[in-house]
Order: sequence, then C-alpha cells, then structure tokens
Amino acid sequence: MSEQPVKGPASYFPSIEKKYGRPITEWKAMVRARLPAKHMELVTMLKTEHGMGHGHANAIVAHTLAEDAK
Repeated sequence: MSEQPVKGPASYFPSIEKKYGRPITEWKAMVRARLPAKHMELVTMLKTEHGMGHGHANAIVAHTLAEDAK
C-alpha cells in the first residue's frame, strides 16, 4: 500500500520550513511560548514578528493548538 498524502495544516509544513528557514518544531515552540494567547493573536504574532504569510501562520497555530488539545 502507498502512504496517504499529508492533509490539513501539516501539508504546509515542508513549504514553511523551506521558505522561512526554521524547522516546524521551532515555530511550534514560539507559539507555545505565547500561550494562553488566542488563536488569531498567535497568527498575528507570526505574521508581524516573523513576516509569515497568513496561511502558513494559521497552519502552524492550528496544528499546534490541536496537538496540545489531545
């Protein structure tokens, strides 16, 4: 059987790492360091402080918060 393609926010991770030059683990650590901030506050932080596009920032925040909710 072949592997299932990555779906959802994680599908952005390879392009995020390539474009912004940091591993996803570092981006997630930045998000977690700002908790308990709200989702959109975290997205805004990644956009304004790190120049990240909205889709990429949202993907990291959504995936990180979903992991932590488990």
